[in-house]
Amino acid sequence: MNDIESAAASATLAELNNRFAIPFKLRFKEQGDGLVVADITNAHATASISLQGGQILGWQPTTTAEPVIWMSTDAKFAPGKSIRGGIPVCWPWFGAHASNDKLPAHGFARTQPWQVKSTRSLDDGSTEISLTMPLTESMQAMWPHASLNMTQLDMLINVGETLKIALITRNLGDVDFTITEALHTYFSVSDITQLNQVQVDGLDGIHFHDKADGWIEGDQVGVIPFASEVDRVYVDTPERCTIVDAGFKRRIHIAKLGSQSTVVWNPWADRAVQMGDLGHDGDQNQEGLKDSGWKRFICVESANARENAVTVSAGKSHTMAVEYRVESL
Repeated sequence: MNDIESAAASATLAELNNRFAIPFKLRFKEQGDGLVVADITNAHATASISLQGGQILGWQPTTTAEPVIWMSTDAKFAPGKSIRGGIPVCWPWFGAHASNDKLPAHGFARTQPWQVKSTRSLDDGSTEISLTMPLTESMQAMWPHASLNMTQLDMLINVGETLKIALITRNLGDVDFTITEALHTYFSVSDITQLNQVQVDGLDGIHFHDKADGWIEGDQVGVIPFASEVDRVYVDTPERCTIVDAGFKRRIHIAKLGSQSTVVWNPWADRAVQMGDLGHDGDQNQEGLKDSGWKRFICVESANARENAVTVSAGKSHTMAVEYRVESL
């Protein structure tokens, strides 16, 4: 086990590997324009995690033929830029800022450098990495509680037969504060355009706010199919839901704690072209597939959003945790 209080955000690859690498299981490398990524390989799965944003870039159990986490073929790995795909961390707000639309959507955590606190191999063969995001005085212009010694944001990731993530917000100050948040997970699917081939089950009867339709409200009836853009915030949601993918012949089970909202999103064709970084779906030679990557993912995000915003009392902490598990159909 490697356990150091924290590594400097500017630590070199050599320093990170000397402190935190686990022989044959975890090693740090550079990717793209100098971003540092932890590569994990064990008996159960492979995974990669960018220290920028604390963003999981991939996870694939050894029992599955296809990745579980989707990454755009046009994803950019550059300092200070958001990475399209994987599991971005939305914090301390989800979506647009409540009062200043000039601030970055989904907060600032997903583009900031995170530090490694510890790594270890567990007896069950899984691999664990603990991260923390340093908050600086310069962040106070975006969020007043970001000054030093007031807030701490940690994340614990366990890579094994399942993928477990815990996002921990600690209020170290003497004033309560409120956050919204999400683990904005892009799940890899076979082909969302094939009618009823990909569905989300487990949200029947749940109230939603529909961003794609002018924020009208409604209640879900049955499973969620996909035949056009879907961008809904489901509130007061149950702890479990499932992605059913007949094309990949699998179910992805999503279990969560400390999360009261579930966001389901796919931009569909027109919106995907406007976004410009969703990439292609694997066939680069056919005309018109440049922006077709949207066919191969859905986002099912464990969140606390809208009326499910979380107030973290002074001296207390809040944990939002998820676990993903794959089952063959």
